[in-house]
Amino acid sequence: MKKLIFTSFTLLFSMVAQAEINILACEPEWASLSQELGGDEITVTSATTGLQDPHYIQARPSLIAKARRADLLVCTGAELESGWLPLLQRKAGNAAIQTGASGYFMATHHVHLMNIPTSLDRSHGDVHAAGNPHIQTSPIKILEVAQALSQRLQAIDSDNAAVYQQRWQDFSQRWQAAIEKWQQQAAPLKGLPIVVQHENWVYLFDWLSLNQVAVLEAKPGVPPTVEDLNNVLNQLKTTPAKLVIHAEYQPPRATDWLVGKSNITKVTLPFTVGGNQHSQDLFSLFDDTIQRLLDANK
Repeated sequence: MKKLIFTSFTLLFSMVAQAEINILACEPEWASLSQELGGDEITVTSATTGLQDPHYIQARPSLIAKARRADLLVCTGAELESGWLPLLQRKAGNAAIQTGASGYFMATHHVHLMNIPTSLDRSHGDVHAAGNPHIQTSPIKILEVAQALSQRLQAIDSDNAAVYQQRWQDFSQRWQAAIEKWQQQAAPLKGLPIVVQHENWVYLFDWLSLNQVAVLEAKPGVPPTVEDLNNVLNQLKTTPAKLVIHAEYQPPRATDWLVGKSNITKVTLPFTVGGNQHSQDLFSLFDDTIQRLLDANK
């Protein structure tokens, strides 16, 4: 009898474990969002950390193994992962996460993108044909993605659709309340002139009405030369800036050079969840981002 009970319990546990949706997120922000929306109905892992540049990842064997087991792939899209994701999909051989399948979810497919180039010329650097992919810097964009991702979860796991719908409603209420709080806190930053190292903050700036006056990279994704930096320094003589933003994952050499040559204040921001010790989920990511900008502007 004990053996029968143990066998039944093992079978039940196995069925429950199999019922979970296995999600592979390309970036930490989508792993965090998936956990918010899926709760106990999912298991989620991230292919990258908050201290990595998501453009440049290797499709290593351990990552291929995770992709092989995934029911749902949640990535940014807009060519952000073009250097490694197609290889990962091919090596995994998992039909569920191939392009166009129900388990293939690209966040940028569900929002309007900024900085769409009028012409394509790879000699101009790392140009994204679909537009700027760094949508995770805006909580407004995250909310739009969240609704679409919840609908996808409900579609591929209809038995738990009610759970996903409830979790979406709960997240939406908490997130919109947080957006209102962040906007009120960030009001003193409106119009603040800022230099960036890379064009990866456009959605944050659009949301908070910040003023980007210069970019250290003359070509996106290409480290600036001394000539590039001097050009920016000369530009700032006519269009001054107060802050220069450096993402935690980026080499600091260029921003440090500018700070050493000017009276601009450097502020290092977490680019995504896990970008520093204070940004361990989506809510704390924006809490920390807003506070760091406010502190640097004093």
